[in-house]
Amino acid sequence: MSVAYDQTSIPDLPALYRHADTLGVTPGWIKREQPLLWPQPKTEFLPTRWSYAHIRHALDAAGGLIDVALAERRNLILRNPFAANSFATARTFACAYQMILPGEKAPTHRHSSHALRVIIEAEGAYSVVDGEKTPMETGDVVLTPGWCWHGHGHDGDKAAYWFDGLDVPLTHLLEPMFFEEHPQKYAPVTSTVTASKFRFIAADMARQLDKAKPHPDGLHGARIVLDAPDIPVMLLTMERLTSGQSTLKHRSTANQVFVVTGGRGETEAGGTRLTWQRGDTFVVPSWTLFRHKASADAQLFCMSDEPLLRFSHYYRVETEQ
Repeated sequence: MSVAYDQTSIPDLPALYRHADTLGVTPGWIKREQPLLWPQPKTEFLPTRWSYAHIRHALDAAGGLIDVALAERRNLILRNPFAANSFATARTFACAYQMILPGEKAPTHRHSSHALRVIIEAEGAYSVVDGEKTPMETGDVVLTPGWCWHGHGHDGDKAAYWFDGLDVPLTHLLEPMFFEEHPQKYAPVTSTVTASKFRFIAADMARQLDKAKPHPDGLHGARIVLDAPDIPVMLLTMERLTSGQSTLKHRSTANQVFVVTGGRGETEAGGTRLTWQRGDTFVVPSWTLFRHKASADAQLFCMSDEPLLRFSHYYRVETEQ
């Protein structure tokens, strides 16, 4: 059945646009300041490096000013330095450095967002995840999957420092954020273990890296994947680069955050030269051409949202021609 339209009520395009507005619709053919589609990925996020040594100094000052029992966590968030951003490190990640003093305990809480820690300096620190207490020692990677009760403490005699990585911006984007403080403030410990599916021990990773091979095309050095099925949106890897080794310049649609767990070197990313050493963190945003070069034997932890991009069929990688 055909429908007759009264063109006298909508005589021209301006009238059509006004009428469309009353219907809660917008024409798909108009030009917009922010287009709906564009030829290739673009991002506001910048290739950036954060100095662990400088931030460690600030955390030491915070140790005398912020009580971890009152502040939940004593951490400094790595804010990507573009004007509109308030806390995100990359599009899907928010990262930080955290410090805990000897004898302190951080209250237990849980949240939708997945989290992990890369332990930079710690002897005697521990994590409690769903009642399971495990050590957090220098070089370890410790996981806190979303909605697990988690807290931490320190039985050692020197301050402990680590890197935190969370997918909070992703949770904000998708909007399933939940957060809850533990009713007892500190969850009881139900078991104490050394080995856990939530802990990757530094010595174990080193042995695996001894057997690993570099990527055949040079995209990365000898590398292992940390099996973390409880954090399905993240790919976690540990990579070795020998002194003088360079990777092939390439880019992908994934966002990548690197933590230097050993050595020193530099990364050229999007025309920016990022010089790094042990403890530093740097970010390579989506579709940013980059390569690493080690100036001394180096080791890099990387967290990326590659599994999320692959699941959505959005993942693409391209090498420099």
